[in-house]
This record gives sequence, structure tokens and C-alpha cells, in this order.
Amino acid sequence: MITKALEEIRRGTAEIIDMEAIEKLVKRYYETGETYTVKAGFDPTGADLHLGHTVLLQKLKTFQAHGGRVQLLIGDFTATIGDPTGKSETRKVLDRATIMANAKTYQEQVFNVLEESKTTVVYNSKWLNELGAAGLLGLTTLFNVARMLERDDFEKRFKSGQSISISEFLYPLLQGYDSVELKSDIEIGGTDQKFNLLMGRHLQRAYAVGKEQAVLMMPILEGLDGVQKMSKSLNNYIGITESPKDIYGKTLSISDDLMWRYYELLSEKPLDEIAQLVEDVKNGTVHPKTAKENLALEITARFHNEELAKLAKEEFNSVFKANQIPTDMDDFDMEDGIWICQALVDAGLEPSTSQARRDIKQNAVSINQEKISDDKLNLGCGDYILQVGKRRFAKVKVK
Repeated sequence: MITKALEEIRRGTAEIIDMEAIEKLVKRYYETGETYTVKAGFDPTGADLHLGHTVLLQKLKTFQAHGGRVQLLIGDFTATIGDPTGKSETRKVLDRATIMANAKTYQEQVFNVLEESKTTVVYNSKWLNELGAAGLLGLTTLFNVARMLERDDFEKRFKSGQSISISEFLYPLLQGYDSVELKSDIEIGGTDQKFNLLMGRHLQRAYAVGKEQAVLMMPILEGLDGVQKMSKSLNNYIGITESPKDIYGKTLSISDDLMWRYYELLSEKPLDEIAQLVEDVKNGTVHPKTAKENLALEITARFHNEELAKLAKEEFNSVFKANQIPTDMDDFDMEDGIWICQALVDAGLEPSTSQARRDIKQNAVSINQEKISDDKLNLGCGDYILQVGKRRFAKVKVK
């Protein structure tokens, strides 16, 4: 059982620092029943979670199955600074009301994956507000500027003469201090968080907590394009609160190669079953589309249920195999003479009018199932079915 547990914990990981400590914690749980803590932090800088976020949540769920108690840290304080990881400029400061609204949404959504009874939700404003000026100054003495500038994104910005605010230097210190307060045994995060995660180990040692957290890093999930990381701003994401038909359809749109990456990081199928499926696809026993349909069903069912997942599959097949119109679409009322690109944006089919223009030029936009090429078209009074690509539809009444 212990060997199997450790195999599941290692699954899909990019890097683990102090695996020996994790092995001891898991072994102790199975021998004595003593649990241990696993920390993961989320800064509520957006309203909704997507599948990229669930890579970490899935790993937390694995730890829960093997004795881990999850410390789900909502960075309501650190979100006011903004994590500088991967950023080429200082982030805009979010207001408190937006942060707390996002935090509430996060907390509601994570239990689509995690077991609530094995999860403690904590907000880091609780101790960071109490830290005070003296405590913050004491914290800054535990790490020097030269070491901070070794961080890749800081080093690039410094060398190119781009601005780095002092608050951004504080961010990794504050994230590390969270681990001091929580006395975490393990912290998990994406590979882009390595500097911040190791700061937790460093500060636990500096504050003589009596332990140094093990660190487990998960790879960053690629978005639907298979190139860049999944992101709402890049419009290459699958949101966990999207409709069953959207989750199912978007999952089917990924490439065959990317499908295996999603299987490894998102599916709950055992690794040996996935390995057999890979082999079956290679030798032609199973068609790649069948494997992808099964993945899409599993992911859709996780965030809705099996019945709705099957209905999404039936809908997809009827619409896209038989070229039919979906039975359920969002309805929008618009004013006479609206520009087609603006109509596509207002109907939620495009992220911007510039993207709408590009899609029209690429022959990806239809009105009432007829392709259009005029990106200057204005819609007169009437009822229209707007379509972008194969999956996005909306009913529009212009009056």
C-alpha cells in the first residue's frame, strides 16, 4: 500500500525536493494513523478556476487519500501585491472587495475536487496583518538582495532596466512566512513557483520551526493550443464552471499528443491503464478519438455528473457529425445596426473585436450557418444564429 501511495504521489510531478521526508510522513500515517499537512496557496486574482489550477488540486486530493490534511491557503493579503512570477512588469494592485469576491468563488469551486472534511481553508491576512512593521523588517533581514536577484524573472528585468517594486521583493518572503505560521510538512506548487516554495524551507529553518517542508512541483498545463500555459487571458482554457457541452467540446478539440499530457495530469485512471491505452492507440486497437472522448467524458462528469456528460457527448455528436444547431444556446438582444464584430463580443463568442475580425477573415464565422467574409457587416433587425468555429453558438435578436 505504501509503495502504491508513493507511486501515485510521484505521478506527473516535475520535481520533488526531499522525497525522503514525504516517504517518512506517508509511512508513519500507514503505520500509526498520524496525519501530516500539505500546503498549497492560491492568490484570488481571478474569479474562476480552470483545468490548469486543478493539476495542483488533483495532487492535493492524492495526498488526502494517503494521510495528508490540506492547508488550502487563500492569499488574500499577498494578492494585494501580486505574484511577480513570470511577469515582465509590476502587477496592478487589486482592491480588497475584488479579492474577497474571488476568494469566495475559489473556496466554492475547489471542493469539486478536494474532500472538504480533510481540508482547512486559511487566509494569510490573518497573520500577515498582525506581523506589523517590526515583524516585516525582521523578515527582510533573513534574505539578501543579491539572492533575490538570482530569481530568473527579477534578473531579466534588472538587466533590461525594467522596474521592480520593493513590494515584489517582499512577495516570496511573505509566501515563505506562510509556511512558518502553518508549520507545513509539504508544500506543492507549479514549476514556476520554485523560488517561492524554497523560501518556505529557508524561513522555516531561520525561524527554528523544527521542520523544513518538502517541496513538490507540478508541471504547468498547456492550454488548448498545446503551446502556451492554460490561461483565461489567452482564451485557451477550460473553466471548471463552464457548461457540460463546453467542457466536453473543448476537451475534444485538443491534439492527440496533448491528450496524453491531460490524461497524466488530469485523469484519475491508474498509470498502468493509461500506458495500456497508449499502446492500444499505437497498434490501432483503439482509435485516438475514442480515447479522447473517454477523457472528455471523465473530465465533464467530474465537474457536473455522468448523466450530463453523456448528454454533452450526444449533443456534440448530433451537432458536429450531423451539422445540426445545438438545442440550447444563450439568447441576446441587440440594437439595430450593430457591427458584427461587436455582436460576436457581446454574445461572448469572441474575446475582442480584433479577434472577431481575424476569425471572419479566416472563414471561421457563420450567420445562420452561412460563412461570412465581410468584417464591416452591420446586422439589421431580425433573428440570427451566430457561430464561431465548430463549438460556439449564440442566438441574437436585433431590434
